[in-house]
Amino acid sequence: MSKRVLVVDDEKLIVKGIKFSLEAEDMTVDVAFDGEEAVAKATSGTYDLILLDVMLPKLSGYEVCQKIREFSDVPIIMLTAKGDDMDKILGLEYGADDYITKPFNILEVKARMKAIFRRSEQSATESSQTANRKEIRVKDLRLIPESRQVFVAGHEIRLTVKEFDVLELLLTHPNKIYSRENLMNIVWGYDYLKDARTVDVHVRRLREKIEPDASEPVYVQTKWGVGYYFSDHEEI
Repeated sequence: MSKRVLVVDDEKLIVKGIKFSLEAEDMTVDVAFDGEEAVAKATSGTYDLILLDVMLPKLSGYEVCQKIREFSDVPIIMLTAKGDDMDKILGLEYGADDYITKPFNILEVKARMKAIFRRSEQSATESSQTANRKEIRVKDLRLIPESRQVFVAGHEIRLTVKEFDVLELLLTHPNKIYSRENLMNIVWGYDYLKDARTVDVHVRRLREKIEPDASEPVYVQTKWGVGYYFSDHEEI
């Protein structure tokens, strides 16, 4: 099935080049040239992925990402200025799944996108195969694999695609410690982005959403110098 992608950038030549290249891969591509148009299209349409530039007229890429995260967990890859680490970190903080620095090679863009698509399809297959698997509960935390829902103390928590994937992986393999590199390879689906901050930011955001006190987590634990793990779980 053809993937539907929204490309958001105010540089029309860049948008034209990305659109041409993705359509050559049999993807359906919509475009937006400012932040307000991007939010409107994301609200009215269904996309498999959004490529989102940080520097946009009307609304910044951060604001767009934040607004989209209020109603959708669609994967978002942010396009950031070359070498601007703060752009990358802020993008992840606002809910982006990944980032690519400008100027970029379109082959890298497509590789990152395909990795996300593969992971999404794998998750869908696993959910189908485990449709009869009972939900998992730990204290006040409840995770339902089939519907990809998470509840804490009875309240549903909206997680991004990557936040859910990290939580599900740790939760279904209790006490197993995953290094940042392990998590990057398994959850993000590629091994050439060696930036531990990507994992760290997602774990921090996850903790802020599910932990009673993010500074003293009871669910997602850290093994200092090694990685992250889930300490205990109970299936019902």
